[in-house]
Amino acid sequence: MPLLVYWITEAIRWAGALAGLFAFVHALSQRADAYTAADRKTKPIWLAITGGSTAAMALFAFFGPGMIFWLAGLIASLVYIVDVRPKLIEVQRGGQNW
Repeated sequence: MPLLVYWITEAIRWAGALAGLFAFVHALSQRADAYTAADRKTKPIWLAITGGSTAAMALFAFFGPGMIFWLAGLIASLVYIVDVRPKLIEVQRGGQNW
């Protein structure tokens, strides 16, 4: 594998792991009752999902035999970031403030 391709795949791998770490830290810092108020799974479940996804992205390479685990981790983290996080923020702010 050429050196440039190696560094690009490593950058993608660690960018995904950082996104997972961001999701885990955000999930950790939220109130437990906000999850049920937002009609999402509980805080321990999301901590397990985001923590496991971060570990999967850190342990498995973006390009290789463990890529399916890396992709599953990325998808789980992005679901939290794109779906759960905005709902938690909305619930804790008290809804829409237009």
